[in-house]
Parts: sequence; C-alpha cells; structure tokens
Amino acid sequence: MLSAGSAAVVRATLPAVGAALDEITTRFYGAMFRDRPELLDGMFNRGNQASGVQRRALAGSIAGFATALLDDPDTRPDSLLERIAHKHAAIGITDDQYTIVHKYLFGAIAEVLGDAVTPEVAAAWDEVYWLMAGALIGREARLYRDAGVEPGDVWRRWTVVGRRTETPDVVSFLLRPADGLPAPRARAGQYVSVRVRMADGVRQLRQYSLSSDPGGELRRITVKRVAGAAGAPDGEVSSLLHDQVREGDELALSAPFGDVFLDDPADATTPVVLVSAGIGGTPMTGILAHLAALGSTRPVLVLHADRSPAEHALRTETGELVRRLPGARAVFWYERPGPEEPDAAEGLMNLDGVELPENATVFLCGPLPFMRDIRTRLLGAGVPAQRIRYEVFGPDLWLPGSTA
Repeated sequence: MLSAGSAAVVRATLPAVGAALDEITTRFYGAMFRDRPELLDGMFNRGNQASGVQRRALAGSIAGFATALLDDPDTRPDSLLERIAHKHAAIGITDDQYTIVHKYLFGAIAEVLGDAVTPEVAAAWDEVYWLMAGALIGREARLYRDAGVEPGDVWRRWTVVGRRTETPDVVSFLLRPADGLPAPRARAGQYVSVRVRMADGVRQLRQYSLSSDPGGELRRITVKRVAGAAGAPDGEVSSLLHDQVREGDELALSAPFGDVFLDDPADATTPVVLVSAGIGGTPMTGILAHLAALGSTRPVLVLHADRSPAEHALRTETGELVRRLPGARAVFWYERPGPEEPDAAEGLMNLDGVELPENATVFLCGPLPFMRDIRTRLLGAGVPAQRIRYEVFGPDLWLPGSTA
C-alpha cells in the first residue's frame, strides 16, 4: 500500500523520473558493474547489457509499477511482479541483492535529477522501490520453496545425451540430470536458464524454453544461434552451445521457472490456441508434446509463421504431434513457401478466415513486433485480454498497460 503523501509526490514527479529513466538506468548499471564486477559473472547477460535491452526492461518495470500504484494505491500489479519474480528465480537472485540495487539505483537517480531529488522526493520513491522489492522477495521465496531449492541455489549439472540439428541455425539438446537424481518438476511452457563459462572465464547465462514434454526424466532445449544486428554482438551463449557442446558434455541448468504454462489436468477441456513465429515455436512444441503424452482430447489450434519450411524449427515434430491429438489442427504461414508444406499460407500471419475456438486460452510467443500485431488481431476478434498469455525471450520490453 503506497501512502497518500508518497502517492502525491510520485504522481507529481513521475513524468520527470520517467523521462530520465533511460539515463538513470544507464548510470545505475555502469556504476554497479564498476564497483561490483562479480555480478557480471553468472548473473547478468552481457549481450543484453550491450544492446540496452536489460536497461530498458528495468526502466519499464519501475515506471509500470509506479503507474500501477498510482492507479490503485491499495493494489499491487501482480502480473508484472509474477513475471519478474520468475525471471529472477531462474538466475538465482537473492534478497540481499535488492539492497545492492537500491544503493546504485538511488545514487543514479540523485546524480541525474540533481537538486530535484529533495528528501521528500527521495523518500517517496524509496517507498515505491521497497514496496516492489518486498513483493518480489516474498514471491521469489515461494518460488524457491515450490522448486525445492534454497534461495538462489537453482543450478544442477545436466549431461547432454543427444544433439540434433533442426535447421541451419537451430540445434536441439537432449539432457539428463548428471547426478542421477530425479528431474525437477516442470510445467509445459516453462523455461530454464543455461549457464556456461566463456573463453575469458566469465560465466554467462540465457533462458531457453523446454521444447519437449517436461513430464519425464529428460529435458530438451532448442537453441537458435543469435546473430548480432545493427552493431550488436552475436549471442555469446547460443554461439558457444552451437560450436562447442556435444553429446557427453555437461551443462549447468537452473530449475524450471516461467509464469506462462499450460494447465495440465488430464481431464481439462478448455480449448488451447498456440500462436508463434520463428523460434517462438519452441514452448508451443513442448505444450503439444505434453498434451499428446496426456492423451488430451481438448481442442487445440496451432498457428505458426516462419520464413520458409526449411527454417521452421521442429516443423515435422509439430505436425506429428498435431496428428496425434484428435482435437488439434494447424495452420502455417511462410514468407517463402515450399513443397514440404503444400497447404501452408503465403506471407505473414493473418487471422482473417481463421476460426478461433470460443473461450480458448491463447499462448503467444515470437518476436515482439509479431506479438504486438497478433495480440491486436486477437483482441479485435473478440478474445479477452486476460485469456492471452505471452512469453518474451530475454528481458520483457512489453510494458504493462500497453494496448498491443
């Protein structure tokens, strides 16, 4: 609950703070990593830092949380907090690190805004920060408890028992726990963090969706090689996995997390719509595989867009899973169609003429512009916003309250 006095101050200063958040977060990360370089070892992804994605995600979460408190001071924006908590748990964030962040974040705010940060302003934004941090600390503690791990202790060694090339730039890795103990519980649609040591000795991590049925003792991740664009570096983790990891090698994987997952009772009847583009199809394949393992009869509609059939990772497997599910059907779109999928539509995904099942839960994953466009189309087709669940690979730049 945000106090009335702080709410008035935050409301008056939010435009100025919001306008300066990019500079604030830039200085925040610069100072924190200068003084605490160990945080770059296995905690923060250097590619996201270099591209500015992490900085913009942090700025968006602060602004989104503050705005939500002003809209209703007695209600926390739990959907925003849930997503952040899962991301934090997947990299082993612990409550003491919120104190570190507070120190450098508020130092950056004072540095950027100068004399505008009066004691009253500082106290009001301090209240916002600790309301957000306290809620996240509590939620992350529950996530660790549910995962059966100590806070922050999320890592286990897994052995690569299979490697398969899916497309020229996508590879799947099949993994088994190296310690011989049972695999942790996972839900279809969730992801794991993969942590690897780079040539310079620094550990880097990245999240990957589970792309097979998570109900057994094996796990599979499907990794696209990330090529740098517009001056950004190539993906460090994806490049190492593609170039160096082979069958018999070991990887450090986190416990599974993620707030976008399938409700999986065997007798569930709610229709499911799986909408994806590119490598965003990986969690959808995991959901399909889980439904097939359950022998589900619930209606399932699979919608996927890609550049071509040859570049559609897990295309054959997706088709086979759809055929195993009596209530499932699929529609594919390709910018460059090929003979492998003679019934596919040409061009970008377009929902015109696609009959969406009523009261369906929609799962959405792919590049952010694609998801914004398709979500707008789904809303226009009468799908309630609360029934559309989306997954973003990397820091979430889809700010709360956006209409698309």
